[in-house]
Formats: sequence, structure tokens, C-alpha cells
Amino acid sequence: MDWMAWTWPTAIFFIVIATTLIVFTVLAARYPETPRRGVLGMQTTRGDRLFITLLGSAFINLAWLGLVGASQPWALLVCLVYAAAVFRWV
Repeated sequence: MDWMAWTWPTAIFFIVIATTLIVFTVLAARYPETPRRGVLGMQTTRGDRLFITLLGSAFINLAWLGLVGASQPWALLVCLVYAAAVFRWV
């Protein structure tokens, strides 16, 4: 693994993403969900909302790096608020 600069934060990031995907797969198998219509006016499922959350969080973090700098803990807080809003209203 010398070809990639693996650090603990990078490893934790990928572990959290993989764990989230596994949990959502188990939830989908155990508790099937019918799509719901939110503020976007389209039907979404848990997986759709997870994808929207991950994509939006990536953009939030990139914007934070460009505008504020490398102090990412506050960006994480913004992403958590964004994720709660997406899962509640989208």
C-alpha cells in the first residue's frame, strides 16, 4: 500500500462510508421502504437521500476548504445539520 498515502483520517473516512452502505443495505432488506415525495417534488428512498447527503457534504467540504481553510471540524457540523435536513425534508 505504499503507492497511496494512507493516513488514519483517510482510512476512517472509507470505513465510515463502507459501514454506512452496509447498514443501509441491511435496512433496505429488513425494512423495505416506499418512496416518499419531499420538498424537491420527486420521490426519494433512504438510499437516494444518502446519496444526496454524501454529494452535498462533499461540496460543503470543498467550499469550506476554499473559503475558510483547513479547519474542518466546523464543516463536519455543517454537514451533519445538512444531513439531518435532507433525511427529514427531502
